Amino acid sequence: MHLAELNIGRLLAPTDDPRVAEFMDNLDRVNGLGKRMPGFVWMMEGSGEPGTGNTENSIGDDPQFVANLTVWEDVPSLENFVFNTIHKQFYDRRTEWFEVMGDQHFVMWWVPVGHKPTLDEAMERLEQKRAHGDSHAAFGWSFLPEAQLWRQKHCA
Repeated sequence: MHLAELNIGRLLAPTDDPRVAEFMDNLDRVNGLGKRMPGFVWMMEGSGEPGTGNTENSIGDDPQFVANLTVWEDVPSLENFVFNTIHKQFYDRRTEWFEVMGDQHFVMWWVPVGHKPTLDEAMERLEQKRAHGDSHAAFGWSFLPEAQLWRQKHCA
């Protein structure tokens, strides 16, 4: 099995607004690094236009509500990318570009090798986690005993 993850957020401003320019200007850099990391398997893509990342994969009719959906070989591979690369600098600064979401906005689940989840499937997993908490079907970092970097390096 491989590990799928969905992270959603709502930008503070439209993607062409100066308030989110630093984030938008670095999407290709961070996503490109992720794709080169050991253990990376797949990423939901946007249009491929430079500087747009996955922001075209918006949720509902709100273009500021964006999603990132990836698949990794295992927990250590995803943790290494999230917490041991430049991604961590952007993770730590996310409140500069994204609204603080009171509701859960991150979910992981196991998928068969070769499966590329859809955004609808991922949103169903997120809803399952919201409704029932962590389970084998939908979970967060704290559900995974092997998630050691998360325990050491995540933001409070």
